[in-house]
Amino acid sequence: MSGPSSTVARWVRFAASTVPLLAVLLTAVLLGAGEKIHNVLLQVGESRWEQYALLREDPVKPDCNPDGPAPAAAPSEADEDDLFGDPDTSDEAAIAATKECKDRHAAYAALTARITDDVRSFRAKEQFVSKFVEWGISHARHLLVLIILIGGITATFFRHHIGLRAAITVKEDRVSQLFQLIANGLLLTSFFALKKVYADTGESGEGGALLQLWIAGFAIMSAANVWHLVRPSPALERTGGTLNTASLSVPLYASMTIVCSLYFVMSEGGHWPGVAIYLQALLDNAILYIQVALYLWVGMLLKNTRLAELIFDVLRPWNLPPHLLAVLVVVGAAVPTAFTGASGIFVIATGAIVYSELMRSGAHRQLAFAATAMSGSMGVVLKPCLLVVIVAAMNYKEVTTDQLFEMGRYVFALSATVFTIAGLILFFRSDAKFVKPNLGDATRGSVRALLRLVPYVVIGATVWATYRYVLDTKMDEHSAPSILPVMMIAIVIFDRLAARYSGRKTGADLSTIPGIGKSLADSTGEAAGHIGGLLALMGLSICIGAVIERSEIMALFPQEFGSPFTAMLLLVVIKVIVGMIMDPYGAVILVSQTLAPIAYKNGIHPVHFWMMVLTAFELGYLLPPVALNRILTRQVIGEAEYQLMKAEGTTFWERHEGTLLPLGVMFVVLMLVSFVPLWF
Repeated sequence: MSGPSSTVARWVRFAASTVPLLAVLLTAVLLGAGEKIHNVLLQVGESRWEQYALLREDPVKPDCNPDGPAPAAAPSEADEDDLFGDPDTSDEAAIAATKECKDRHAAYAALTARITDDVRSFRAKEQFVSKFVEWGISHARHLLVLIILIGGITATFFRHHIGLRAAITVKEDRVSQLFQLIANGLLLTSFFALKKVYADTGESGEGGALLQLWIAGFAIMSAANVWHLVRPSPALERTGGTLNTASLSVPLYASMTIVCSLYFVMSEGGHWPGVAIYLQALLDNAILYIQVALYLWVGMLLKNTRLAELIFDVLRPWNLPPHLLAVLVVVGAAVPTAFTGASGIFVIATGAIVYSELMRSGAHRQLAFAATAMSGSMGVVLKPCLLVVIVAAMNYKEVTTDQLFEMGRYVFALSATVFTIAGLILFFRSDAKFVKPNLGDATRGSVRALLRLVPYVVIGATVWATYRYVLDTKMDEHSAPSILPVMMIAIVIFDRLAARYSGRKTGADLSTIPGIGKSLADSTGEAAGHIGGLLALMGLSICIGAVIERSEIMALFPQEFGSPFTAMLLLVVIKVIVGMIMDPYGAVILVSQTLAPIAYKNGIHPVHFWMMVLTAFELGYLLPPVALNRILTRQVIGEAEYQLMKAEGTTFWERHEGTLLPLGVMFVVLMLVSFVPLWF
């Protein structure tokens, strides 16, 4: 995972990755609020100038003559003898037309007189916002492709793609780069093949432009792989490494790409465009996946503040035993997990400090690892988690977000209860003792820590109130992805100012305290690699789902069972397996199209079914071969600490608590969620 460390490399990364991604993400945030801002501007315009809607455009000058036509000629004798003629009709029509023309000219003059310089200045701003929103709606797919490719290129150049383990030696890195080169070459070939299909069918416009972006992006990623093969990072160990460890360092997206490509080419008669077609399925829900990127950015902004550390300051005075602290951390992390969109994002953002705080409290490494891996697991069923929004969007005929979030509260309460019971059992079975702190000292310490959190709460409340009462935007699952980045940027600005102010008072070296600009740049730069790694995994998970569906493996699965209990048992097994090998954001598509109808046919309520699916996904997140939350925890604590954790312990439980504790808790929760409702 090491990358170039020279000053030139950092500036190149800043210019080629951080700045472009920051521009795209800020554009997405502005688009999220753009429609509301435009509505506010229209209301302001109407309040300042009556009938402002008429002033938004310059009126067109009437082309009629307000002085009226020339007088009609005197009627001839023949006309006078015409029994059917009406000598007054033409004069009346001319008079009416003249009056109408004069009215139009008067309205034009009055309207023109009202369009002052102030009106022109205001409407220019209002119309700019209107056109910006229209542009954003029509270019959401382009923004998503740019986010994916900027992140993917960054992840490739700086070795941030998600794998089972990081490459440590040159041999491991070369195997990883070789497989990435093969995967990127296959993706490049697939998009070239799709481009040919477009050319043969006369497809052009947006589709062609998007293909050019994909092709350019994967070409750059392939070039990066070649560069890494020729010039290994000096941070890599020159000796060591086996084929087994090297295979574990291959990014998951590369393995998925190769598997999907082999299927489409070998099983479907050389269907080269197959992977490209399904990878572009991400674009069908462009707004939702842009929100994933925004949530990741929020997580990295959170990571670059002292907020998590200040929250732990509230708990430290009570000297809680490690098992009880782990319970509070895992249960308390549910709320920020819901607001960061996925459990993995929270682990990336706060995993390092969660692990270190648990170690500081006296926890052994296995327990600290288990709690860190689980710290993002319970919030995926709480409002406004994006995964639930995607489920509801793809199954809108069966479930709504309100139904899922309402039931999610009960699932969260159940998960928290089970983990609390497990924590208490382990505490009473351990040698740890609860040393009762001095109540007064502990209370005063917590109050002082809470007071330091007040400015952060005020900033968050101010941003919330601005959106709620100025832009008339409620904080919900739809608006949170665009509100939270604004809130976190404001918090980062305050946090950095406060940290440097405190540093000056204590005489600390200010060069060691990052400023506002560096913190924002670091947050965005780090987000780029994680966005690239996670969205690549999501996109290829969709491809894996397509392979499973097209191979008709699901057709082997019975459509009807004699009992909903039997159906649920088999569905649970399949969901856990799917969660083990696929990212949930991609797996939702597969489950919606193949397994959900089977559940409904067998009398399983849609809301119950999806609660089971979400719980099964979280269990799958903790199981090999992928075990994404464990992979991310391993990354944030570092490979050296992970190896120390593996070597720790004498009994079987002590050596494997980091695996068995989260698996045991989530298994019990899954069984209860899956089968208890069927009795009622």
